[in-house]
Amino acid sequence: MKERIGFMQGRLCDLVNGKIQSFPWIDWESEFSAAAAIDFHLMEWTLDQENLHLNPLMTVAGQQRIRALCIEHDLIIPSLTGDCFMQAPFWKANGRVQLDLQSDFLAVATACSIVGIRMMVIPLVDNGKLDTFAQEDVLVDFLLNQQSFFKNHNLKVIFESDFSPLDLSRFIGRLPHGIFGINYDVGNSSALGFNPIDEFSAYGSRIVNVHIKDRLLGGTTVPLGTGNANFSSVFSELAKVKYRGNYILQTARAADGSHANALSMYRDMSLNWIESHAA
Repeated sequence: MKERIGFMQGRLCDLVNGKIQSFPWIDWESEFSAAAAIDFHLMEWTLDQENLHLNPLMTVAGQQRIRALCIEHDLIIPSLTGDCFMQAPFWKANGRVQLDLQSDFLAVATACSIVGIRMMVIPLVDNGKLDTFAQEDVLVDFLLNQQSFFKNHNLKVIFESDFSPLDLSRFIGRLPHGIFGINYDVGNSSALGFNPIDEFSAYGSRIVNVHIKDRLLGGTTVPLGTGNANFSSVFSELAKVKYRGNYILQTARAADGSHANALSMYRDMSLNWIESHAA
């Protein structure tokens, strides 16, 4: 079970410009060895819109370096959180800008395939929030038209959203199983006050990746166990749907800079929750 618990890229190094999550330009290579030192072997990549095409994921030399570091430190990168898609959502753009952003989307997907990433998380929150049914149609139509592309690149496109359970069930129902799924974010759901039983009843079978964090009701990320998240209920529901995917620690940053200690502690807490509710 421990091997299925990973971390969000950047959680083992200092904040970038005070942001809780941003691609760690200075430390991205050293984070591989930092992870291995505390026996982490699974990481989720992060990708921002700023300098998108300079990110090592998006360059030939960078892709080669990523693969080499994964081999050297016995680490896999099964998933990517595309904050770039939230920061510049093509479903809210028009004309040439929309076409360019859609081209970027496919370029990111191609890069993921090259380095072995198999899931792209699309955050439909904050600036990426679907405000209208017209925006939803733009997104869904584009993705349906690219089904062959995703199949050929062995990719799943999965969504994190602020939809209510029934609305998220309706949305994911427009997209076929196999290629499309849901990233369940414990913290986001708790901040919105959602009941895990209602959520898993509505779309539990479509969950293929889990982000573990804690948030205050209507508020920000806080250390695990100090916010509004009902971890007992969440992990009980995950066990009921026989969830077999990964758990990515997208947890609060260590206030004292002890990132490795904090992440190790959060892994132990998560492992206890998982094992205590195992079927």
